[in-house]
Amino acid sequence: MMESLLKTPIQVARRQFLKDCGVGLGKVALASLLAQSSGNRLWAAPDTKAPFPVKQPHFAPKAKRVIHLFMSGAPSQLELFDNKPQLAKLEGKPLPESVTGGMRFAFIRADAAVMGPRFKFARHGKSGAELSEVLPHLAKVADDICIVRSVTTDQFNHAPAQIFFNTGFAQPGRPSIGSWVLYGLGAETSNLPAFVVMSTGAGISGGAANWSSGFLPSVYTGVRFRNSGDPILNVSSPKGFDNELQKESIEAINSLNKKRLEIEGDSEIATRIASYEMAFRLQTSAPELTNLKSESQKTLDLYGADPNKPSFARACLLARRMIERGVRYITIYHEGWDAHSDVVGNLRKNCGDTDRASAALVMDLKQRGLLDDTLVIWGGEFGRTPMVESNPALGRSLGRDHHPNAYTMWFAGGGIKPGITYGATDELGYNVVENKVHVHDVQATLLHLLGLDHEKLTYRYAGRDFRLTDVHGKIVKGILA
Repeated sequence: MMESLLKTPIQVARRQFLKDCGVGLGKVALASLLAQSSGNRLWAAPDTKAPFPVKQPHFAPKAKRVIHLFMSGAPSQLELFDNKPQLAKLEGKPLPESVTGGMRFAFIRADAAVMGPRFKFARHGKSGAELSEVLPHLAKVADDICIVRSVTTDQFNHAPAQIFFNTGFAQPGRPSIGSWVLYGLGAETSNLPAFVVMSTGAGISGGAANWSSGFLPSVYTGVRFRNSGDPILNVSSPKGFDNELQKESIEAINSLNKKRLEIEGDSEIATRIASYEMAFRLQTSAPELTNLKSESQKTLDLYGADPNKPSFARACLLARRMIERGVRYITIYHEGWDAHSDVVGNLRKNCGDTDRASAALVMDLKQRGLLDDTLVIWGGEFGRTPMVESNPALGRSLGRDHHPNAYTMWFAGGGIKPGITYGATDELGYNVVENKVHVHDVQATLLHLLGLDHEKLTYRYAGRDFRLTDVHGKIVKGILA
């Protein structure tokens, strides 16, 4: 089943030995005995010729790949997915203390006044999914998606919540979901990075910790692509350097690195070799990937993508092209949903930027026969409060604060049951009252759909086995097809 790579004691780098040795040789000997008796193997530097060999999952998967549309800043579920007419009736009044329970918020008091939904809702498709008027394109695929209204998290500030969703821990240093997937399943392409990150906004609060490999070898780190021009800086050769000269240069550099790797056994040298080799392959594969001239005008219109302009639509279309070329895990961050003020203006803009392309991605994957084994995820790091945020000193009015207790995500394809709405919040949208889904549950379910047991996908570090879901997480069986 899952199998780590083997490294002989002679190959262990000095700094790795000192780091892992801890209290002395006895600990190393004990770890070796435990590894032999349990059948687990100690970590080794990846084979630089095939750093991500395809591995067998724990069981038959429903999904082969993931496209994660991460709405950084946290969209307001109360204006998009979770209609609460009762809030309109209570507008201007504080929520009862019995509801808020003395909970702390980032920028408002618990007794802040209620604000009702700012948009109209209607039901769509055979499923009768209730969606906001600012999601007209998503309404067209209502029967292809699963809306989960009962997601909860432990974090109420952006950076910790984003890192928590992506790594299972609120502080930097743990491997991201994409890194775990790549570690567990390997890659189906050697011409593109198997784990790609793109962004289409003003900034990501959690930064690179969201796609870091943490304590896994750094070769498993996500590769961030730019949304315009060369996807990676300096991927194009400078003038005067043809492919043959570039190949000879990289071979010379790698031959020196490989000699050092034989002496040191340092995993970072193996990563460096693999990076050089990937960079050389990218000089051919990246321009072909990002050249959208082969896409029909009908497809470009479906996404609303201009081939020459950076946008969320272009990123979604590139994501579809990536999975066709074997990329395993793609995250697209669209920042700017943090509506502390003017939630109406914020949502109109961001839905205008993302709604069409998000729905187009589902439609395009479906018509190409790719949706069945591609898992699409849409959502942010937490939700927004039923209470209004207004702060004249900060120039804020008619916004909503951070709310970890309840928010909405949607899923499509890859073994997800389509056309259902799962979970529910109370009549005020404050707490989950039916089928609570914790972030760790989302992580466990994602791995399950890829054929990975979240309790068995582990990595030994600092004397214990770590996993994405830590000691938590359960599979959300109610949303599985």
